[in-house]
Amino acid sequence: MTICIKYFASLRDRIGRAEDRLDTPGELTVAAVWAALWPETPLPPNTLAAVNMEYASLEQIVCDGDEVAFFPPVTGG
Repeated sequence: MTICIKYFASLRDRIGRAEDRLDTPGELTVAAVWAALWPETPLPPNTLAAVNMEYASLEQIVCDGDEVAFFPPVTGG
């Protein structure tokens, strides 16, 4: 199973790249995707996630071919 992971704004700056690919033998939650890529780095507080461009909870299951995005909270004004 292959998942595309994208990082936005300050997360992209912190990580130093805009995206990753993760090959995994089974289904993962959104939180487990982060943990698989960054086992030593906890997910920053208030980080938002999306799966296939729809807001998602950290407990949502990710399937083969899905795109997972992580981004800091956004404000408007």
